Amino acid sequence: MALFSPPQTQRSLRVTTSLIAAAALVALLHYGRDFFVTLIVSALLAFILDPAVLFVMKLHVPRPAATGIVLGIAIIATYVLGLMVWSQLSTIAEDVPAYTARLNDIWSKANDRLDQFEKRSVDLLVPKTLREQSEQLQQKPQEAFKSRRRRGNVAPALPPPQPIVQEVHIHNDPKPLLTTIYAYASGYFHVLVMASFVPFLVYFMLSWRDHLNKSITRLFEGEERYIVAKTWSGIGESTRAYVLGNFLLWVFLSSLSAIAFFFLGVPYWAVIGPLSGLFSLAPYVGLALSIVPPVLALIAIPTNLKIVVTIVLVTAALHFVAMNILYAKVIGKRVRLNPLVVTIALMFWGVIWGGIGLFLAVPITAAIKTVCDNVESLEPYAKLLGD
Repeated sequence: MALFSPPQTQRSLRVTTSLIAAAALVALLHYGRDFFVTLIVSALLAFILDPAVLFVMKLHVPRPAATGIVLGIAIIATYVLGLMVWSQLSTIAEDVPAYTARLNDIWSKANDRLDQFEKRSVDLLVPKTLREQSEQLQQKPQEAFKSRRRRGNVAPALPPPQPIVQEVHIHNDPKPLLTTIYAYASGYFHVLVMASFVPFLVYFMLSWRDHLNKSITRLFEGEERYIVAKTWSGIGESTRAYVLGNFLLWVFLSSLSAIAFFFLGVPYWAVIGPLSGLFSLAPYVGLALSIVPPVLALIAIPTNLKIVVTIVLVTAALHFVAMNILYAKVIGKRVRLNPLVVTIALMFWGVIWGGIGLFLAVPITAAIKTVCDNVESLEPYAKLLGD
């Protein structure tokens, strides 16, 4: 008699095959990280720039030319923004010694206050008689040592050991400049190579968008073609809503935060504002993270508690308006994911791809949910992923 019936054997075989396929997919995503990240980042940038390309095309400009114009403007804007950030970072680098001295001063004062608090706590908790007895016990060994020293019973102190000095022959053979540069940049060579493909991928994704859409749908027939077209359109809509919506929210938060920090006297406001706005978009912990950059920047200058509280309240107010009012209007109901699913996705893609995986986790999960929404057999998974 067989231990397993044919249906049970088939079910076990399907489960085993699914587990092997999942493990192979995870391994492929991990070892092919550079390729997949470059492709997905390029697609996200294409989704962001696509509305601008459509706007330029309304001026009777062909799509390839419109794509080149928009991509050129984006590259120039990125370059100008990079120069601004570099100038601010140079200023921060010049102020690092003063900033370090300020931190050491604050740390010393905090340690002094902690010591005073510890002493007061001991004075309150330990009775006076016990403190006197402890002091007497500490004084007795010292008095005994002094008495033995007067009687001459203490052995003379040994001279300190002399350090052993070894001769080290240093060869003053400086490395060539090209060798030093190569040794430093070799660790990032593959990242630079893959990043160099991003502008070309974005250009071809935008200029060949219509051709790619038609080519993909022609791979299927009948009702499947309609499902694929609907799924592809849904992925583009949800991804564009999330990426472009978060980009606009970041611009909004960065601009208002930088202006507010400028008037409140926060150092390096041109860098702290965008950094605080970027942290504010982090799921769940955005409010706490957005407060950290301006508060740390204030340490560099003498300030009072009133300014700190004002900055915290302003940052919290901007975060509340952006994430609780504008988020629903800008992104809407096109991207609705279960909070538990979002957390698991952040953990999974963070482990697989590191920091960039945390940034791409929600768009990838939203795209998977869109596929499940449009495929009838996968609708239960869409309900599982949704809220």
